[in-house]
Amino acid sequence: MSSHKVLFGFHAVGVRLKTAPQSVVEIYYEPTRRDARMRQFLDRAREANVRLIEADGMRLAKLAGSHGHQGVAARVQALEQIHSLDELLEGLEAQGIAPLLLVLDGITDPHNLGACLRVADGAGAHAVIAPKDHAAGINATVAKVASGAAETMPYFMVTNLARTLNELKERNIWIVGTSDDAPKTLYQAEFKGPTALVLGAEGEGMRQLTRKTCDELVSIPMAGAVESLNVSVASGVCLYEALRQRGL
Repeated sequence: MSSHKVLFGFHAVGVRLKTAPQSVVEIYYEPTRRDARMRQFLDRAREANVRLIEADGMRLAKLAGSHGHQGVAARVQALEQIHSLDELLEGLEAQGIAPLLLVLDGITDPHNLGACLRVADGAGAHAVIAPKDHAAGINATVAKVASGAAETMPYFMVTNLARTLNELKERNIWIVGTSDDAPKTLYQAEFKGPTALVLGAEGEGMRQLTRKTCDELVSIPMAGAVESLNVSVASGVCLYEALRQRGL
């Protein structure tokens, strides 16, 4: 069982059923839930010939490690992932694609990480990068909040973030950091070329060394009373501006 992992919630399990049904070992579901969403979900699982097992709420919560399972959990095989950032970047270079990367410095909340992975997937970013010592790893909560993006979005945890940023620079990737006090706004920056967007934790921002390593700093205009946005919302604002500039 060690090679299996657990996904829970309709979206996370549904995305896996859609993208890699052969990797779903078995699905546990709450038989007392008979609404349309559950019926459609079970129909899809049966079409994919996945083994279905009835389970009560207590067993599902134990399996998922959370009560937010919505009556659905699945044991799945780990998908083949791109193993290194270098491998990913070389693949993009070979295809003539300008990388768009999201770098998270100090994001330790799994809900924030899950939401960042989801927005990165939606905006077409190629990978999310975080330091091993100041970051959340991928767990069941992250996968649930990410709504399937934890499966599709490469997430690299690096030992030394400043060194990794310098290696990206050697590949001609422009490092853009976000900071409340930056003189230039997001909308005055250029994101059409190879870009890594760096966001820090809400309130604290990026660590000093990370900040120094950036090629330029930009701010998100704040027109109201609050001083900053949640990191996942800020990631969305920045990534979608990059997507807009790239004409997609």
